[in-house]
Amino acid sequence: MKIGFIGLGNVGSKLASIIIKKKYDLYVRDLNKSNTDKLKKLGAHVLNSPKEIAENADVIITCLPSPEICAKVMESKDGVIQGMSKNKIWLEMSTTDSNEVKRLGAIVNSKGGIALDGPVSGGCHRAKTGNISIFVSGKRKGFEKVFPILTVMGKDILYAGKLGNASILKVITNFLATSHLVALGEAMTLAKMSKIDLKKTYKAIKASSGNSFVHETESQVILNGSYNINFTMDLVLKDISLFNKLSKKNKVKLELSPFLLKILSDGVKRYGNRAWSSMIVKRFEDDYNIKFRSSGFPKILTDKSGYKKGIEI
Repeated sequence: MKIGFIGLGNVGSKLASIIIKKKYDLYVRDLNKSNTDKLKKLGAHVLNSPKEIAENADVIITCLPSPEICAKVMESKDGVIQGMSKNKIWLEMSTTDSNEVKRLGAIVNSKGGIALDGPVSGGCHRAKTGNISIFVSGKRKGFEKVFPILTVMGKDILYAGKLGNASILKVITNFLATSHLVALGEAMTLAKMSKIDLKKTYKAIKASSGNSFVHETESQVILNGSYNINFTMDLVLKDISLFNKLSKKNKVKLELSPFLLKILSDGVKRYGNRAWSSMIVKRFEDDYNIKFRSSGFPKILTDKSGYKKGIEI
């Protein structure tokens, strides 16, 4: 099976690297030449347009920063749709708008192809080792065709039903993760101002009912001072905006999410779009002239759990 991969950013490059290392025939495309050069060295074929990717691959994966960019990649005159044909599969692995996935999916289906959305969750350190979680929705027969590839890229694979469901679940889980990140900033501030050692604070939270995946991972690089989680402010702001958009579509009046948008917008204003999203807690450091620092925490996150072939959960 020939795989095409478009979008070699922080997550995409790691997923594509795993695919090529597992001996799949891989075709890649990215606007950043340094990204494609790295994959070329591993044995990937670098092509000149999304259309060429679709013409050469059986499965076309997109992993892009926004719905707008994905629409351009799919619908431009040299886009994926121009190269689609019968039985080819489009797998959208971006965090995106479920309505947009359905719209583009209908076009793919009209070409005789199969559309799936398959966003990932678990952080770049797990994407690098093939231990990330993947939510997939669309036709079950399409899911079954790409399942061998999914089990290479991820550990826990969830089939979520009709097209668009996976994207909804991803936006929901990202909202929860962001909520806890912002809450951790307040918790660390109170611990620091109360003169409690932050290493002990980290251990206490980890051992308590207040623990979370976000705390166990992102708190470590916050306490180190690098903040490096390979995920940026503009992306988390996009995710929460998608969550809010989803609430309006379903006529649900939210309480917490609008506050998160204000907080994240302030973070972007202070530190810029491309600052690490974990720097949202730095607002408290700056406002109260404190530092969330403690020795023994890593500069970057690494996944030490060991590779295991993925399974459907």
